[in-house]
Amino acid sequence: MAFSSFQLTIGVTSNIEKRFLQHQHGFFKSCYTFARRPLNIVFLQSYFSIGQAISVEKKIKRWSRRKKEALIEERWDDLIKYSKNYSEFGKNFEDPLL
Repeated sequence: MAFSSFQLTIGVTSNIEKRFLQHQHGFFKSCYTFARRPLNIVFLQSYFSIGQAISVEKKIKRWSRRKKEALIEERWDDLIKYSKNYSEFGKNFEDPLL
């Protein structure tokens, strides 16, 4: 999700519509998103298992902001360029998330 102040957050849910509305309407006052509304969903990806979704979530959370922005904007070449492995593997590196 992206906030009105252009901050990014990453999360996993089994019901995106319900979870988004909870955040958007401030259902959880102690939640990080409460003071950062309105929110926008800028990237969404589905997985068959919760384990796989959590694994990808943890990987993306470690990415730099510019790499996350490249993912959101579908700038696939930049994903490789911004990878920590780029200097080792060069242009032929394939990100395991894609």
